[in-house]
Amino acid sequence: MAKTKTVFFCQNCGFESSKWMGQCPGCHEWNTFAEEPVVSTKKSSPAGIMRREAPVPQTLSQIQVGENVRSTTGIKELDRVLGGGIVQGSLVLVGGDPGIGKSTLLLQVCRNLAQNGKKVLYISGEESLQQIRMRAERMGKFSDGLMILCETNLEDIRETIVKLTPDIVIIDSIQTMYNENVSSAPGSVSQVRESTGVLMQVAKGLNISIFIVGHVTKEGVVAGPRVLEHMVDTVLYFEGDRYASYRVLRGVKNRFGSTNEIGVFEMRETGLTEVPNPSEYMLEGKPEGASGSVVACTMEGTRPVLLEVQALVCKSSLAFPRRTAAGTDLNRVNLLIAVLEKRAGLGLSSCDAYVNIAGGIRMNEPALDLGIILAIASSMKDRPIDEKTIAFGEVGLSGEVRSVSMAEQRVREAKKLGFDTVILPEVCKKQGSRVEGIKLIGVKNVRDAIREIL
Repeated sequence: MAKTKTVFFCQNCGFESSKWMGQCPGCHEWNTFAEEPVVSTKKSSPAGIMRREAPVPQTLSQIQVGENVRSTTGIKELDRVLGGGIVQGSLVLVGGDPGIGKSTLLLQVCRNLAQNGKKVLYISGEESLQQIRMRAERMGKFSDGLMILCETNLEDIRETIVKLTPDIVIIDSIQTMYNENVSSAPGSVSQVRESTGVLMQVAKGLNISIFIVGHVTKEGVVAGPRVLEHMVDTVLYFEGDRYASYRVLRGVKNRFGSTNEIGVFEMRETGLTEVPNPSEYMLEGKPEGASGSVVACTMEGTRPVLLEVQALVCKSSLAFPRRTAAGTDLNRVNLLIAVLEKRAGLGLSSCDAYVNIAGGIRMNEPALDLGIILAIASSMKDRPIDEKTIAFGEVGLSGEVRSVSMAEQRVREAKKLGFDTVILPEVCKKQGSRVEGIKLIGVKNVRDAIREIL
């Protein structure tokens, strides 16, 4: 007879303990332990997957290195984030807020892959077959290469995958799956961890690419143990307001590519549509002749993105002036305000200051510092900045404007979108001068930058 025992799991990182503790030793969070019953059973290896001879150790020179076999998804923005396409035998975790478009994007991927002759299996534990059919009809025509299964029992799912051996499998979502060998409820730490472990064995053993949809907590991280992100090969996060039309897909972890790339999408009635030029999309509706507005340039992987930085400075009636930042780090904004007051002589200590990255996108690259500085100074002096001017550069505590990477690519993107003046660090001026037909103004400190355009 199976022996039943009770253990405590940290809901944040998955740390296991035989007794309850107030603070987790693994992630140092408070009141995160939950009691779950665990049944100790002797698990047999899945038939046809893990039964193999013991591996023989090899020297480093004996290992043959070949290119990863990738399949294009038919969506260039997604391929960019994945590093060029879907790697055969990979396990990909897709997280995001409810209703942001995770299932819609993956269903579009299934349609494209099935039309290219791939055998695709879409497994849903949240929607019925009729609901999936209704959503698919809005997207267009689907081929017969796509198979749909509504199931939550992981053992039945594993047997179906072994029997059909598809090229791509979609699991929507991991929180609804349950393993009969684990007695806790679906969505618990034990269930999520064990279910992901089984799917990882299937993906590596049968060389099948599996996409897993994961719910997120109110903090914006994937619900369940932190070890879930360590087990998978790639972690993708959907960002953006569910009520806005744009979506940003960001790679947080990728064993087969860069983790700095982003993909930008727009939600429409027929599904998610790619935005090939995010800079042009982010600058739509920029006000003309308004103070406190400047265009800055940030890098997301190898892609330069131009966006509008807005600032509003006004006299405060409070004992402690209010500081608010949307789309960037508030502590960084407070630091830059202090630099302006100390190094540029602007009296901001008695003023409220509000900084916003237009479009709802969130960026934290240090190259935005100079744009924030100029936007605050423009609003403080109530003098607009020329609409055809952009700025980028990191600002230090001494007020110096420090160099940033890929200056030439940033200048080239500004020229492509019709800008004629670039405010950049003096040390980056040589790199930017390789681009002809655009005026470069190199600055060494914030005083020079403010003097040049205000």
